[in-house]
Amino acid sequence: MDYISLEQAYDFGVIPKKGLCIVKGKGTKVWDDKGKEYIDCMSGVSSMNAGHCHPAIVQAIRAQSEKLIHAYGGLYNDTRALYFEKLASVTPEGMKKIFFCNSGTESIEGALKIARGVSGKTEIIAMQNAFHGRTFGSMSATWNSKYTKLFEPLVPGFKHVPFNDIAALTEAVTENTAAIILELVQGEGGVHIATKEYAQAIRKLCNEKNILLIVDEIQTGFGRCGSMFVCMQYGITPDIMCLAKSIANGIPMGAIVCKDYLKLPPKTHGTTFGGNPLAAAAAFATLDVIQHEKLAEKARAAGDYFRSQLKAISSSKIREVRGLGLLTGIELTEPAGTYLDKLIDAGILCLLAGDNILRFLPPLAISKEEIDLVVQAMRNILH
Repeated sequence: MDYISLEQAYDFGVIPKKGLCIVKGKGTKVWDDKGKEYIDCMSGVSSMNAGHCHPAIVQAIRAQSEKLIHAYGGLYNDTRALYFEKLASVTPEGMKKIFFCNSGTESIEGALKIARGVSGKTEIIAMQNAFHGRTFGSMSATWNSKYTKLFEPLVPGFKHVPFNDIAALTEAVTENTAAIILELVQGEGGVHIATKEYAQAIRKLCNEKNILLIVDEIQTGFGRCGSMFVCMQYGITPDIMCLAKSIANGIPMGAIVCKDYLKLPPKTHGTTFGGNPLAAAAAFATLDVIQHEKLAEKARAAGDYFRSQLKAISSSKIREVRGLGLLTGIELTEPAGTYLDKLIDAGILCLLAGDNILRFLPPLAISKEEIDLVVQAMRNILH
């Protein structure tokens, strides 16, 4: 069957697609409907940190699906309760209040509501090149006009300042600033990395001005950057942390993690499906795998090796290689789309992060041999 034509007949068409149909995955590999194998350096945009179809996660989903798939959050549930406890065991000190939702953009929306609801202030400061999601609140915190222009007017009260510029941020703060929202590694925005001094200065500024610090860990969390959450490498604790993507290794789920004193009145926020037992079971098993297989540590070592090998490629087309853990960007001197297609032909799937940046997000257990294959493919297409 021609699945591509079938999907094209009905798909709304807002997500650009490559001309291949993926039908199977295992570990770091996926296969298309023609049987061709690919090393997956997309991981569902960092949603498969534990790899495709990990047996422990598959088993947890299967067992829960035979017991109870859905229970609305207005009722207590055993699986949800156990995952609350497990997730809270790995969050930063003093961050044990959690709201489960269904996606990253929902997590951001909820965090923005909490910031305004708790503070009584309305202004949100975000960063240039930030990407926080595609619904109205998260989109208003997003920088690039290609995501926002068509849908203006956006939610009022948002402003953007240069990334890694504490002076500009300090100048932008007013008495009405409720929150500063920050990606410590900007994924979609080009794999730009915050300096430790900058992150710690923001934390200090928030403390002094009674501003809530929201850290978006949607792409960087659950081991991706070499620690359970990347904020741990910066020596800062957010007031609110937004999670999603690999939280349940491909099952739609998100979470808002808050400092213990932050509260909204009952019925001011909610969700139908957030924290349902199936997602909670998948998330519990996923976190178990990340911990027991030491995937954060593996990501740190593998990422260092990957970037060292990429930097050894002799090509005038490479402007810079940067990243943290297994979130790596290769900035080229020309548009990257053609090279993305060449990598697909070579059996490597990756993403763009801007017009001239290739972004690599493999499962965290990727082997040295697989990294070598990816590097060789890059060497071949950049000759």
